[in-house]
Order: sequence, then structure tokens, then C-alpha cells
Amino acid sequence: MKINFPTALTLFRVILIPFFVMAFYWFPHQWAGFFSALIFLIAAVTDVLDGYLARRLGQTTKFGAFLDPVADKIMVTIALVLITQYYQAWWISIPTIIIVSREIIISALREWMAEIGKRKSVAVSSIGKIKTITQMTALTWLLWRPCDMVIYAGLVALFIATVLTLLSMLQYLWIAHSDLLEEE
Repeated sequence: MKINFPTALTLFRVILIPFFVMAFYWFPHQWAGFFSALIFLIAAVTDVLDGYLARRLGQTTKFGAFLDPVADKIMVTIALVLITQYYQAWWISIPTIIIVSREIIISALREWMAEIGKRKSVAVSSIGKIKTITQMTALTWLLWRPCDMVIYAGLVALFIATVLTLLSMLQYLWIAHSDLLEEE
């Protein structure tokens, strides 16, 4: 298998994961937020770039299509766990539970829809894309935490991302409801 540039970007994002966690815990306290947010932001930018470049350059691959959402979900889940541990507050824990649960539900739904030959009917929607951008913004701000204003903005963005998470989940479930409720 040949690794093209978009796939290399996705692999780079996977490689960033342990550095992201190390930055969160190992840098002196005043720099931990900055460096973990910076690494997360770099990963978020590569998430946007790899898909765009793969389509633009005609370099989509099965491996890239598999790895991209996996890398994204791992990075986001780890960021959610880290901010939940850092803030130790219900207003972070509840959105984290909702977002992670939604990812599990939609991943299972997509897998099941693929098994019945209808994977494209639950492809990423515009609400899903806006949710991702809002979520990445919220997580970057909550990781960085240079001042209260950024933390509050991060919380607002996290709540908006959580609402969009629920809306996109309902949208996907609605699209698939006739297949889900069909008797065998």
C-alpha cells in the first residue's frame, strides 16, 4: 500500500495523540494548556485538510476512509476525557457523556447500515460538519484556558456542540428509522 499525502496527514494526527496527552500532563502547569491546545488545534486542522486534499487531489483510499474518522474520534474522546478530568464538573461531564455516546451510537448505526448496503444514507451531514467545527473550537478553548473569558466561550461552544450532537444523531436515526424498525 502506498501512503499518499492526505493519508500521511491522518497518520500524523494519530502520531500526535500521545504527544497531546503528554503535553496536557507533563508540561509545567502554566504551559500545559497552551501546548495541549496547540497540538489539538494542529490535529483539528489536519482533520479538515486530509479529507479536503484527498477529494481535491483524487487520492481517496479505503485505508484513509477508515483511518480518518477513527483518528478524529480518538483525539476528540481523549480531549473530552482530559477536560472532564481537569474541570471535574457536571457541566463538562454531561456534554462529554452525550458526545461520546452519540459517537458510539452513530458508529454502530453506520456499521449496521453498511451491512444492509445503505451506508451512504447515513453519510456525514452539514449539521455533523458544523458540530465538528464547534466541538473542535470548544475543546481547543477548554484545553487552552488562558483566562475565564476563553473558558466561558469554550463552555458555550461545548453546549452548542452538544445540542448539535443530539440534532445530528436524531437526523441520522430518522434517516435510518424505517430500516431500523423493519421486521425481518
